[in-house]
Amino acid sequence: MTPTPSHEGRPLNTSGGTAASGPASPAAAGDVDATEAPVELLPLSIVALDDDEDFRQYIRTVLEAEGHDVRTAADGTEFLAACEARLPDVVLLDMNMGRQSGSEVLAELRRRWPRLCVIVVTGYPSLATMRETFKQDVFDYLAKPFSLDELRRTLRQAATAFGLGQRPQDRLRLELGRQIRMARTQQRWTLRDLSEACGISVSQLSSIERGAHLPSLESLVAIASALSGTPSDWLRSAGF
Repeated sequence: MTPTPSHEGRPLNTSGGTAASGPASPAAAGDVDATEAPVELLPLSIVALDDDEDFRQYIRTVLEAEGHDVRTAADGTEFLAACEARLPDVVLLDMNMGRQSGSEVLAELRRRWPRLCVIVVTGYPSLATMRETFKQDVFDYLAKPFSLDELRRTLRQAATAFGLGQRPQDRLRLELGRQIRMARTQQRWTLRDLSEACGISVSQLSSIERGAHLPSLESLVAIASALSGTPSDWLRSAGF
């Protein structure tokens, strides 16, 4: 049995709620200013794995009340089957489940879905476990008991970092911009270099890379040809 999250709002998170590392890390973007107006969190699809029935009921109740689509699983087999049936936006993964190892489930998640947003939720936090999970690109690491506000904050940061809860066209626009920017920087090109190679203006390329505008098919092919990229790979990374 794992401890139940606090209903009193007492975050006892060893990471302070921003322990993630790597490109998607909320810490990498700096701490969230408590004076900022909260960003609206659109409904997310969430699957939670935990062997504690009380926790599963709690997490489902509170997150469904927030408008999220929540499924829960008591073991790794059930959990992976749920993800396979319909891939969620976010998974909440318990690392200590009696006979079963959360690290084994995490390894399988990463093998099947390398880009899936994973948030570890554990009643037995340790620096060793935290380091090990972040090696597998876990977004954040929450220690029970945690507050609902802390969970909201982590989900909000995950939604921003992964572009979750967006319309398909918004996700496509942002991901294409990211892929083009990565391909350009890998070649150590400036926007002007790319402009000269593909015949698209610097201002238009800048707008595409920022995700402000979606390139036309003709522009996308021209950019990909200049960067020796593959448009189908870029589209696939955006879920298309």
